[in-house]
Amino acid sequence: MDARSPDLPSDSLSKVETGLPPVRTGWRTARGEPSLAGMFASVPTAKQGSFWRKLLAFLGPGYLVAVGYMDPGNWATSLAGGSKFGYALLSVALLSNVMAIVLQSLCTRLGVGAGRDLAQACRDSYPRYVSLPLWLSAEIAITATDLAEVIGTAIGLNLLFHIPLEIGVIITAADVFLILALQAFGFRWIEAFVVAMLAVIAACFAVQIAMADPDWGAVLRGFAPTSDILANRDMLYLALGILGATVMPHNLYLHSGLVQTRGYGDGIEEKREAIKLATIDSSIALCLALIINASILILAAATFHRVGKTDVAELDQAHAFLAPLLGSTLAPTLFAVALLCCGLNSTITATLSGQIVMEGFLNLRIAPWLRRMVTRMIAIVPAVVVTVWAGERATGQLLILSQVVLSLQLPFAVVPLVMFTASRDKMGSFVAPRWLTALAALTAAVIIALNAKLVFDFVSG
Repeated sequence: MDARSPDLPSDSLSKVETGLPPVRTGWRTARGEPSLAGMFASVPTAKQGSFWRKLLAFLGPGYLVAVGYMDPGNWATSLAGGSKFGYALLSVALLSNVMAIVLQSLCTRLGVGAGRDLAQACRDSYPRYVSLPLWLSAEIAITATDLAEVIGTAIGLNLLFHIPLEIGVIITAADVFLILALQAFGFRWIEAFVVAMLAVIAACFAVQIAMADPDWGAVLRGFAPTSDILANRDMLYLALGILGATVMPHNLYLHSGLVQTRGYGDGIEEKREAIKLATIDSSIALCLALIINASILILAAATFHRVGKTDVAELDQAHAFLAPLLGSTLAPTLFAVALLCCGLNSTITATLSGQIVMEGFLNLRIAPWLRRMVTRMIAIVPAVVVTVWAGERATGQLLILSQVVLSLQLPFAVVPLVMFTASRDKMGSFVAPRWLTALAALTAAVIIALNAKLVFDFVSG
């Protein structure tokens, strides 16, 4: 093994370099080739200069991660929650975002400090009878995410260009060419495209919120936790949907791989600084995601819930109601534009996370376009079946169900992440502080407890 291999705890490097026996690490094998090998360390960082100049080089991956926190599935759950329960579920959106910031900071620590993404760490640490089910769980999560993107993008095309949903679902298969085109120009182009789409989405909702003129006092009260969430089964179901749409399993794999696109070097201090700057990047981006998620829920509460329309869960239904309720034909157009941008953005992150998961768990490397087509076909089939057989009205319920599936898959990604980053044998001097591990463990416990209650409620009828 190379004496400067990032697989060794950083505080043991000097012993290797001086000819002393290497310190045994918690990893069973050498790291091997990184995921997204063509993009690994492809973005240079500033070794000297001001803090802001250094931070600028690290801005980007966090916004790709943030995309997963505002995908079309999130829209369905936020619209349903806002229309049915007003501003009450804003507290869930806030809690979910705090959980996301904590967990994504651990992803940064794992990717930079251990030099592995979460999928590679699972393959190394667990026997095959454990790692393979974890891989299947990750693939289920990616499929559920892709399903939401397929439906959301198809609805966006339908609302803007009146393309039938069945045709729109099939058209989404062509987004693979968008990914390939962006990858050909370099990773910074992918990040620039994502940030541009996020700016459009934010602008669209800013205008719609201004039109809706919500009760800002009620909005602030909505961020305070309420016990009604546990007592009301319907509210809990939507709360879990928001949780699943916010803290998404595939994002944990994605971020631990994306942070390695920066060329931060192998030195201890270089990695420490990289962890700090990458964590700031993801935290800022996730705060933007919270603003957009909250905007969707606030818009639904200020328009639909206020006039008694408490059953709005379909994206096209929300689009149709916006014009008469807000008195402007611009509002539904902005809604559709933002939805289409969300679908396109989510396409990119699902592609990258699928590549990281497959390469990390199976050490199987196939062409990105082939991987994308396979996962997209898996998502397109159920979307077409539901649209043709059950009609357009069923798409919203399918979106919400996909987010609850994501929530049920969360523990299988969160628990290994917390365990790896808490292990000094695996992380060396980059091991997570005890307070951060405790906070992450509490987050995992809350997620598992809420999921257990949801399953119990369904089983018990």
